[in-house]
Amino acid sequence: MRAAEARERLSKPTFRLRGKAGRLIDLGLILFCLSMLTLMQTHEEWATIPYHVMFLMIALAYGFRIWPILPTLVVLLTVAVVTGFLMYAHYQRGLIDWPELSEILLMPGLLIAMVWHARRRKAAQDALQEMADSQREIFDRERSFFRNTSHAIRTPVTIARGHLELAVRMIEVTQARGDVHVALRQLERMSVLSNRLLALAQLDSGETPPSERIGLRSFVLELGRNWKAGPRRDWVFECPDDAVVLADPAWLGLAVDALIENAVHFTDEDGRIEIKGRASATRCTIRVSDDGPGIAVEDLDHVFERFWHRRPPNGPMGSGLGLAIARATARSSGGEVHALGNESSGAAFELALPRCPARPV
Repeated sequence: MRAAEARERLSKPTFRLRGKAGRLIDLGLILFCLSMLTLMQTHEEWATIPYHVMFLMIALAYGFRIWPILPTLVVLLTVAVVTGFLMYAHYQRGLIDWPELSEILLMPGLLIAMVWHARRRKAAQDALQEMADSQREIFDRERSFFRNTSHAIRTPVTIARGHLELAVRMIEVTQARGDVHVALRQLERMSVLSNRLLALAQLDSGETPPSERIGLRSFVLELGRNWKAGPRRDWVFECPDDAVVLADPAWLGLAVDALIENAVHFTDEDGRIEIKGRASATRCTIRVSDDGPGIAVEDLDHVFERFWHRRPPNGPMGSGLGLAIARATARSSGGEVHALGNESSGAAFELALPRCPARPV
């Protein structure tokens, strides 16, 4: 959600008064300048006051109305010439001292410097807006590509898997059956890849999954029951505190499953995998650790990159998207995922979410 709001802020044009409101400001400025010039002419003894107020008002108006450069220069030149003539006339009559004549060039010069800086700032904002629009278009194209690709892959993969599953039952040659099983495993990888591409496209869109209160202990123990029925590992599930987080159960399950799946890929049979929930005053964490080969220090900055792989010592190659989905899911709920492992003590990943306050009694 925060990403979507940031993109929306970048996509909004810089505030400028246009149309009827802008024309009213222009008309009001013209009338104000004419009134100041009249005061300079009729009240010669304190002509410098309306002189300075007029330039101040022009500077204020320019903050709302950045006019094209040619009309701006014409206005400034006209105001400088007319006010310069009046100031010099007052000097000739002895109404002002000669040092005050320096303001004939000083005030227009200051205003020109302000105009120059304002136009540079506007040019920088326009360039930033153009870059933001370009990046948003690229992002939208990538998201559409992921979504369309995942949908396009899913149908033929499902059909191919169905036919191969039927065919493998009728194949009696051992080698042929093995080849079909290899094909089925690769199709399973493609199916997982398409599902994860679709999930990432949804998360990248900035859509916040619907949230509900989730008891940390019941959530972790439910994961334990599901995974203990699967790969043969020395599973440890602990969560002594029944703290509560606010998240979507399906998406949170997808994130933690990705962390556990990563641990399964990098441990042998009977390897130890620990999933432990913890809670502090402000946040809840789910730590997934294993006794596998660990993560090289130089790889820690890359493990969450999309399609980046660490080759498992034995086992299937992953899709390269599981850890990226885990991080994107955590961030969509205001949390984060960190890699904590090293090469000597196995790998560990910690998913942290803000702790939900207890319901009032």
